Amino acid sequence: MGLTNKEIVERLEEAYPSSCAEDWDNVGLLVGRMDAPVENVYVALDLTDENLQEAIDWGADLIVTHHPMIFQALKRVNDQDFIGRKILQLAESHTACYAMHTNFDVMAMADINEKLLGLKDAQVLYETGTDVQGNPQGIGRVGTLPSAMTVEKCARYVKERFGLPGVRALGDLNRTVSRVAVSGGAGKSMIPYALARGAQVLITGDIDHHAGLDAVDQGLCIIDAGHYGTEYFFISYMRDELERMFSGLQVRCAGIRHPFTDI
Repeated sequence: MGLTNKEIVERLEEAYPSSCAEDWDNVGLLVGRMDAPVENVYVALDLTDENLQEAIDWGADLIVTHHPMIFQALKRVNDQDFIGRKILQLAESHTACYAMHTNFDVMAMADINEKLLGLKDAQVLYETGTDVQGNPQGIGRVGTLPSAMTVEKCARYVKERFGLPGVRALGDLNRTVSRVAVSGGAGKSMIPYALARGAQVLITGDIDHHAGLDAVDQGLCIIDAGHYGTEYFFISYMRDELERMFSGLQVRCAGIRHPFTDI
């Protein structure tokens, strides 16, 4: 094929511009050479040790993840900490690593969640900018469910539509709701925006004890579907995107591995 990391990165950033990422984020080519050739691409939500070894064993030239492997500033790269070991493994196996995080949230994740839930009259939950036509862009969606239902039924609906082993619900399970907000990943910061836009339920992940109780006291029920559970759709979505963009490129996906186990 003659593809390089540079060609793949440029094409991805046309569709999912790094300029759409939040200022605190760390997206782009995190490890690797732009001019390195690419035939095999491995896609994962996170670069866990298991995913990294699987990608290297398969012969991946490039790993595309949603969550950045490198997030905080590094002062040294050696084998004395787990991030340093991953960087060394990547470099020694000539495997590049590219992350597309909040830029993907803005450009695709919100739409994926909206469509999975079948929301009607959906709007951006948290606006981060506008597109070339001046339409709002941002993280999450708020809209109307296909039909009104109790919070308990809504939780079961989310579980089914997202293909999850379970979800957690907080609030009056018998309350009938129709207007919901959804934000993939860690959504505690989305609570004020959900309230401001009249949502009765926020569907997200990583809601802590106090944030959840405070949301309920303000009239917002919570369905916590997990960080992984609201975002693992990235894996199959990006596989399809890469295969569509680059004919003949070999793409392999990480297995669906929910990180927490209910005992």
